[in-house]
Amino acid sequence: QVELVESGGDSVHSGGSLRLSCRASGVTVSSYCAAWFRQTPEKERDGEREMVADIDRSSRTNYPDSVKGRFTISRDNAENTVYLQMNSLKPDDTGIYYCAVQPLRRCSYSEGTRFPYWGMGTPVTVLS
Repeated sequence: QVELVESGGDSVHSGGSLRLSCRASGVTVSSYCAAWFRQTPEKERDGEREMVADIDRSSRTNYPDSVKGRFTISRDNAENTVYLQMNSLKPDDTGIYYCAVQPLRRCSYSEGTRFPYWGMGTPVTVLS
């Protein structure tokens, strides 16, 4: 049984930093694609989640322009844990942050693919 447990969410002021952790069990994160998504208050009604970082089996990383240069995803294979370092936080970064795993070597967002494993999320609030 796969379980992903996020931690590290908190309230910080604009410009601050947070480090989120996602401890996995039942799946080896170093073998697959792992990603962080967020659901902002504006998207909560639609249930839409935005990918903010991913890392594949070869440790290639990917970020949308909205967080590029501020967020860094990393992985500790020995701890089977994925991290998200978030710097220069802005109020727009407020939301619930979710860890997800896709059992593919390279991350895919094409039609027909999905992330079957998700954590419960950890809240991040950035105060202006």
